[in-house]
Amino acid sequence: MKKTTYILVIVVLLLSAGCRPGSKAGQHSAGERVLTVTIEPQRFFLEKIVGDRFTVNTLIPPGANHETYEPAPSVMTDLGKSSIYFKVGALGFENAWSERLGKNNPDVAVVNCSEGIEAIEDAHSDHAHHSHEGHAHSHSEGIDPHVWTSPSAVRIFTANMYKAVVEADPENEAFYKANFDSLTRRIDRTDSLIRDLLQDIPSRGFVIYHPALGYFARDYGLHQYSIEFEGKNPSPRQLKELVDIAHAENIHIVFIEKGYDTKNAEVMAKEIGARTYTIDPLAYDWDGELLRIARILAGKNNE
Repeated sequence: MKKTTYILVIVVLLLSAGCRPGSKAGQHSAGERVLTVTIEPQRFFLEKIVGDRFTVNTLIPPGANHETYEPAPSVMTDLGKSSIYFKVGALGFENAWSERLGKNNPDVAVVNCSEGIEAIEDAHSDHAHHSHEGHAHSHSEGIDPHVWTSPSAVRIFTANMYKAVVEADPENEAFYKANFDSLTRRIDRTDSLIRDLLQDIPSRGFVIYHPALGYFARDYGLHQYSIEFEGKNPSPRQLKELVDIAHAENIHIVFIEKGYDTKNAEVMAKEIGARTYTIDPLAYDWDGELLRIARILAGKNNE
């Protein structure tokens, strides 16, 4: 009986060793081809392009705040195992990572996915008294980094990804081209659905705690007003000015991103008689989240 039990234990251990999930930091098998991105929406795009030809890692884990996240040394070690690092392009901490990566792993190519996209100055919102300085600790050169919230920008963003993948693996160009074309059609379809939803809405303005939807607003003729002021909570005077703007523009929607302060957003919502909605611009489900935001603005979301 003991011998039989011993054999069963060995079999179970061998089977479990062969069935471990991959793509976690530090758990890549020998010969596995790895690409790394900064945020989950990038992983969504890149996995659609590369299919099963590469494993795609994300530096910032789901639910983390990209404004405050600090990677562990093990994350940087894992980044060094990639053939390409796809950075968003204007997230300030990416520059530091790229510099460290260049020193320690010069063979890892770095691709700026935002290359060629018309940037928005990091003005935080249309809110008149907000400065254009940006978050000194998080955004690069006063540029709004949230380009992935714009389908029109994402067309350029994903084209940059596709070109880099083909350069790295030209033998599979036809495979990547078919996948990229399919992704582009999905982006176009998402854009069309959002335009239909936002064609006739009660107000073209919305309040948001952290100004993550500037490119989305530009695409669809909307006005984004952020509660956050230069990366900090607003003063009572600033909050009062924002309340006045919201009343003037008949705004009844306040967005709160996951990982950010809710207190001031809830105060703001109460003052203007608005509902608060938690959104996640960093979600892997890129098109699903943008469509959800559009449905909320159109009053067609069942929440």
